This record gives sequence, structure tokens and C-alpha cells, in this order.
Amino acid sequence: MPKRAAVPVEEPRGPFNALPTGLHHHLRPFFADITEEVVRAIRTEIPEYARPADDTYMQGVHRGVDHALQGFLERMAKPDTDWEPVKATYQRIGRGEAEEGRSLDSFQSALRLGARVTWRRVNALVDADLLPRNVLAAFGEALFLHLDEMAAATTAGYTEARLHAAGELQQRRTRLLDLLTADPPASAEAIAELAHSARWPVPRALAVVAIDHRPQAGGQPIVAPEFLARFDVQPAVLVVPDPEGPGRARAVAGALHGRLAAMGPTVALQEGARSLRWASEALDLVRRGVLPDGEMVRCQDHLATLLLLRDDTLIDAMTEHRLRPLQQVRPPQRERLAETLLSWLLCGHNASEVAVRLAVHPQTVRYRMRQLDELFGSQLHDPAAQFEMQLALRALELRRGATGAGAG
Repeated sequence: MPKRAAVPVEEPRGPFNALPTGLHHHLRPFFADITEEVVRAIRTEIPEYARPADDTYMQGVHRGVDHALQGFLERMAKPDTDWEPVKATYQRIGRGEAEEGRSLDSFQSALRLGARVTWRRVNALVDADLLPRNVLAAFGEALFLHLDEMAAATTAGYTEARLHAAGELQQRRTRLLDLLTADPPASAEAIAELAHSARWPVPRALAVVAIDHRPQAGGQPIVAPEFLARFDVQPAVLVVPDPEGPGRARAVAGALHGRLAAMGPTVALQEGARSLRWASEALDLVRRGVLPDGEMVRCQDHLATLLLLRDDTLIDAMTEHRLRPLQQVRPPQRERLAETLLSWLLCGHNASEVAVRLAVHPQTVRYRMRQLDELFGSQLHDPAAQFEMQLALRALELRRGATGAGAG
């Protein structure tokens, strides 16, 4: 005879379904006293809630405790009730804590303290034979499940509000950076108003750093809150308030993490566009190898180079105008003559100093100068022409240095 299949015994769905029917009726008369004891414990043990002189605040604490305990009773009465409305309530509480600027630690401590006090009181009711002992296990599991779910919902609301606030704050700070580097400049009043809402103390002066930023595995750099930064543009931009202040250089270096960067000049609050323009031009020269690519380049240390190489077409025109005679000789000799001419101009026409500078014999310098005199004629003795020759030769020297660095 075939065996009859065993009929599976349906397990209760969750700890609230495992509670004895009608238990909430037995507990309800005691919950008013439990509420008062929980409120007293919170006021005594958690400093954030110890405001006996603030009646409105203490009424809010009392309502919160009562709401938590009554919600627990409702779930005992109707185990399959929809938890979502209660969850939404605690999410609102979490958002409120975040909007008030408080840490969630005190609220979470209050939840845990409330659960301990409730568990202790129910144990006392069992010891007094007012409740059967066999309810303790299921009651405790249901109580701490309720606590965990309240805590999770509150944390979710708190986190959501903090992220939203952080996003709004970052948007304001991004708009402020754009305002500070706008051309034409924004008004001082507009900058001050947006700075206040972005929680950025208005400095006396600022400098702008242009950064050669590429997406990296580590993600976007983390910068100090006193800086304004945008890494979603190329070059990336960092606004440094009062750049000459103590510790600023170290903080900027920490934000750069070794990236190629150039800092524009220190300027007044409404001249950020100029600082950014110079920084961007200097960064371009770093990329080309004209300026060093080690530590961050400061524009104020390379003003002559920035001036000379700001416009390549202008340099080409000056070179064509003032150095055209050099095109009459072959390239190797042309480079030696150009080097000698620049040294002669820099050394005040002193052949002996030029020889030391170039590490050649003075007679070699005199020979080359006779060649240059034949090529340039009277131009070689015209102060205005000499000045422009020196500019053109120095620009060509910088360019050759960049080409050599790139080739190496």
C-alpha cells in the first residue's frame, strides 16, 4: 500500500505572525506606563534629548515614543498590515534629522534604549505572572525586528536628505566657481550672495589653478572644502582662496595628486577670469615641454616665457622680420650663429663673456660676429632691432627646448 505523502506544516510568516492571538490586548493597558518610562530614560541618558525647559521639544519626543510603541502594537494586532506607511514616517523623521543638521547617532541610540526599556518591562510582567512566559521569545524577536526596520527606514531617509543637500550644495559651489571666473566679471554683490548659499567664506583674493585632468581609476580627487573645484571640464579648474595663506601650497599639492597643473596670478575677487586665462596658457606650455612638468607651475615665476610664447604667429612674424638673414646659411651653421647672436646680445656685446658662456675660444666668437655683421649690417647696431632680435631668438630657444624634451 503506497505511503501517504506528508502534508507540510505551514510555518508562521515572521515573528509577528508567531505571537499569540490577542497578546496586544493584554499589553495595551501597560503601554502608557512603558511610554513614560522610555521618555524618562531618553531624557536622562541621551544628552541631545535632555531639554526639560523646552516643552515643545519634549512633547515631540513624547509623541515620537508613543508613535513607535503604538505602531508596534498595531503590527501585533494585524501582522500582515502594510508596513510602507510606517516606513515612510520614519524616513520623514530621518530626513528631518538631516535637515536640522543633527547626527543620526542620538536618534538611533534613543531607538535602542526604547527597545531595551520595553523588553525589560515585558519581562517584569512575565515575572509577575501577568503574561505567560512562552510569549517572551516571539515578543523579543518581533520587538527587535520592529527596531531594526525603524532604524533602517530612518537611516534611508537621513541618507537621502544628506545626499540631496550635498548635491544642491555642490551645484551652488559649481555655479560660484563659474561666476568667479566669468568674463565679463560678475558683481561683488552677486558673488557674495552665492558664496553665502554655497557656504564658502569670501576671501580677500584668489588664484585659479588649471589642471590637466584625465579620468582615473581612483575617481575624482577629493579637495579641501575651502577650495572650489570642477573636474568635469578640461582643463579642470581649482579656485584657491587667499593663495598666499599658511598651508595653502601643501593643500593644493594634496588636491593635485601629481597631475600637471599651473596656478595663475593672485588676483582680486572679480578678476578670476584673468587668473584662469594665464593658468591655462601656462598649462599649455607645460604640455608642450616649454615649462617644467614637475611640481605645479606658478605663472608669476615664468612671466617672460608666457609673454614671449603667448602668440606663436606673432613670434613667427617677428622671426621672419628680424632673423631672415640667417636663412642664407646652412642649418648647422645657422644654429651656431643664432646661439652666438643671442649670447652677444645678453652679454652686452662682450666677446670674452660670450666665449665663456658658449665654452668656445674668443677668436671663434669674433669670427662668428664678423659673419653676423655681414648678414645683418646696420640692424646689428640698431637698439630697437637688437631688442626684437633678442625676443625672437629667446622664443626660438624656448621652442627648441620643448622640441628636444618631446624628442627625449
